[in-house]
Amino acid sequence: MSQIISLEGTAIKAKVPSLGGTTAWLIWVLAVAFVIFVFSIQTGYSIVNPSIQRDIGLTVAQVGLIAATYTWSFAVFQLFSGALLDRLGARKVLLPAIALVTIGAFAFAHASSFHSIVAAQVILALGACAGFVGAGYVGGQWFGMAKFSLMFGLVQCFASFFSAFNQNLFGFALKHVVWRELFTWIGLAGIALVILAVFFIRDPSPVAGPGLKQGIGKFARDVLSGMLEVAKVGRVWIAAAYGALVFGTLLAAGVVWAPKLMLVRGLPQDTANLAASALWLGLAVGCLLIPWWSDAIKRRKLPVVVGIAVQLAALLAIVYVPQLGTVTLIALWFAFGAGAAAHMLAFSAAGDVVRLDQIGTSAAIVNGTMFIGSGFLIELPGTIASHALAGGGPATLEIAASAALPLVLALVAALVLGALIRESYPKTPGGA
Repeated sequence: MSQIISLEGTAIKAKVPSLGGTTAWLIWVLAVAFVIFVFSIQTGYSIVNPSIQRDIGLTVAQVGLIAATYTWSFAVFQLFSGALLDRLGARKVLLPAIALVTIGAFAFAHASSFHSIVAAQVILALGACAGFVGAGYVGGQWFGMAKFSLMFGLVQCFASFFSAFNQNLFGFALKHVVWRELFTWIGLAGIALVILAVFFIRDPSPVAGPGLKQGIGKFARDVLSGMLEVAKVGRVWIAAAYGALVFGTLLAAGVVWAPKLMLVRGLPQDTANLAASALWLGLAVGCLLIPWWSDAIKRRKLPVVVGIAVQLAALLAIVYVPQLGTVTLIALWFAFGAGAAAHMLAFSAAGDVVRLDQIGTSAAIVNGTMFIGSGFLIELPGTIASHALAGGGPATLEIAASAALPLVLALVAALVLGALIRESYPKTPGGA
């Protein structure tokens, strides 16, 4: 693939990398590596938070609030990341983003109080906000928008797959090193990723528009204008709403509450961590199948409804059915994760109804909304459990069921929204 560039009246043939070629896969792999890096820190918190709680003297509510702070900060920053990608391209956004996550990891390693951990979470969130949407953007740019859903699903698949093993690796690592040393090693891995990104991450062609050359003030107004234009599309918000409820429930369970629910059921810590890992493995499988199924039948609505129904049924069984065996519980968490992959079609549904040069912005709005919802769904069970345990009694399955009620209600609402949405699958693949 090549293009003709005119330079002072002279035609010059410049080679442009082929979409879907070796260069495309290399850059996509690096973008996915950044997502995995971010997810490793995010999901690893569910494993290290008992150690942090013990060493720093945190309450159960503070443990949940720390996770929620990351989520809310991520959501706010996320709203701008897509518009920046649309206007600056992957290289100018992802390089500083990877550097910020690396700095945040080192800050987390040296945190000594509730407030310093919260500050580290904000730094992590500022860099991480460009990770997932950035990988989706790279997939669309380097493989073509007709493969946007499939490549975005693959991003989540690999991230979830590695997150599952990451939790077990975190558990293993904590038996040999303290959590501070562990996060120092994570920071060193971030430095290596920064170096690779500097050498290899780029865009397939120059991003259209003046970018920062127009001045910071005008650029900021241009970004806000683009965000407002996409925000006026009501169907983007409907997709964002059911995506937030589905993903928020997934993240609340995967980051904090799945292992704790299993501990209340009497499972040992290692088995409880395995149950949480099954959730991420289920999500990995679901993210391979659901986007593929959607493209195969050329429909969004049916896969969304089926996925949410599976997720809800699994959660109801986990929370409210007594006397379940360990294997059954692990299988239910796997099903819960697989059904939750329906949230990936929220990105596709939002992208279906906007222009191609607004894909990054629409994805960021959807992902930002997901993380705003996730913050509440992570924090609410902790608040309910803290009130129930205020008398000093032991944690019981009844208390766990009460704490999980917000998650159940969120999925019920998501199922209703999924049943009411209009079909959005484009007649022309990759077109709005």
